[in-house]
Amino acid sequence: MTKIDLITGILGAGKTTFLHGYAEYCLAKGEKIAILENDFGAVNVDRIMLNDLQNEHCQVEVIAGGGDKDCHQRRFKTQLISLGMQHVDRVIVEPSGIFDMDEFFDILFESPLDKWYTIGSVLTIIDSGMPERLSFQNEYLLASQAACAGKLIFSKIKPETNFSSVLEHVNRALSGIQCPRRFTENMLFVKLWNELNEEDYAELSSAGYRNERYVRQFNIENSDSEVHYFLHVALPEERIQEILTNILQDEECGEIFRIKGALPKRSGNYLKINAVRKQIEISSIPEAQAVLIVIGKKLNFPKIDQYFRKENTNPKFTSI
Repeated sequence: MTKIDLITGILGAGKTTFLHGYAEYCLAKGEKIAILENDFGAVNVDRIMLNDLQNEHCQVEVIAGGGDKDCHQRRFKTQLISLGMQHVDRVIVEPSGIFDMDEFFDILFESPLDKWYTIGSVLTIIDSGMPERLSFQNEYLLASQAACAGKLIFSKIKPETNFSSVLEHVNRALSGIQCPRRFTENMLFVKLWNELNEEDYAELSSAGYRNERYVRQFNIENSDSEVHYFLHVALPEERIQEILTNILQDEECGEIFRIKGALPKRSGNYLKINAVRKQIEISSIPEAQAVLIVIGKKLNFPKIDQYFRKENTNPKFTSI
């Protein structure tokens, strides 16, 4: 049977970054893998960020966004059937940050998938610097994803990280959805990601999962998240950090959860962008597309668009 792993986490937790290292580990073991990007967005930026992994032993697939939940589930199931017929060793699913865990289990336990797939690990990425209070939707998603996790993996660890406080937050969220599960510090995976070794990944790949009881509350149609897309963006490299900082801190732009994507460099390569209010990460990547997406709530699209247009140098710039 094909193993299937699920990498969950709320928006901006670091799912794609972790998945990249995890996939490299699986490939180094000689496994033939598929990465399934399961998102509701019209432009899947994370797919762009995984292009360098694609080769004869690794395929990266995307489920097109849009449609209602039933339509999306049919697409998800169809894609898994296709991958199952190709006899890959492992499928790694990275869903949207607004993903409801019910969808994953509902589909995997249907025929013929229940005969083709066995769940390997459900790994939930926890941003160690997340605010003490999230929106109602994100509190639910944090709890429901943690409830089913075989392992909680801390991201963005800093010397001042208060692990006890983050753990209390997770357990408080679990209580909020009437889930009996509680985590203790010895149940967490805490290590800097650039120091992860083969033994670490082996532990995570066999972490398993929990199909835990809790009160279901989330409906994707009622999501309070918005996404806006900016295509063919070209910004002066020396100004990118300041532009993003200004947008994130401008309350008139709305409540921005995250800005991510890629921007072209003068050298011909690209810069990968992953920005939240507390931290802006910019790193070089060889190939991508010039696109930024802004995720948030009650976004002021014209105001954000104005920031990018003022500095943009590409005449093909388009905002959606």
